[in-house]
Amino acid sequence: MTNEKMRPLSKELLQERIGYSFINPELLNEALTHSSYVNEHKGEELSCNERLEFLGDSVLSIVVSRYLFFEYSSRQEGDLTKIRAAVVCEKALAKYAKEISLGDFLLLGHGEDKNNGRARASITSDAFEALLGAMYIDTGYDAARIAEFLMPFVIKEIDYIRKGEAFTDYKTALQQIIQQASGERLVYTVVSEMGPDHDKIFTVEARLNSNVIGVGSGPSKRAAEQAAAREALKLFGQEETLEA
Repeated sequence: MTNEKMRPLSKELLQERIGYSFINPELLNEALTHSSYVNEHKGEELSCNERLEFLGDSVLSIVVSRYLFFEYSSRQEGDLTKIRAAVVCEKALAKYAKEISLGDFLLLGHGEDKNNGRARASITSDAFEALLGAMYIDTGYDAARIAEFLMPFVIKEIDYIRKGEAFTDYKTALQQIIQQASGERLVYTVVSEMGPDHDKIFTVEARLNSNVIGVGSGPSKRAAEQAAAREALKLFGQEETLEA
């Protein structure tokens, strides 16, 4: 994307991409209108997408929460909260927006447009939520229709996160096992650090009463500790925990 101001792409093309045609096109127009554009066109009585963003945030939360509640029935509230937070954060929403090139359809003020606002995560993530809010109203508050559009993005992101083990807390699972026997002491000890400061690899040992029960490596001490705990869980025959 250059710094040249560009004309937004047609709303018809966006509707093709999202697989939904608005009954009330003004809702879509509002969802795509950034506050910077409204500020530059004060005599036109336009509405920016902030109110729709507010609604879309709630719609996003309930649709994702419902999916997680039924799909991950063995997960506890804490795990579900972590998963939800990971897939509805600004970074994830900006990724969803990028998949449909949502930034290219936005109405931005000259300054925002010139300064690459169409690619800015804070703008595109908010616009994605606003789009959800607009769809929710336009469908007559049909959460199932929103889920049909939204969940392919979310499921893809969950799969990506699961591969990176981003919300699996192996340390907590291991600690719960250790606590079943009184007097046991579990500690994590860094045994090596390799590489430059900006690209270090840490190796950590999980030690139970000074006995090494797991070794793991990672780009941070926390990641290495999780990897060590994961190996220790195998020692305790907890493979099912690793696949949860």
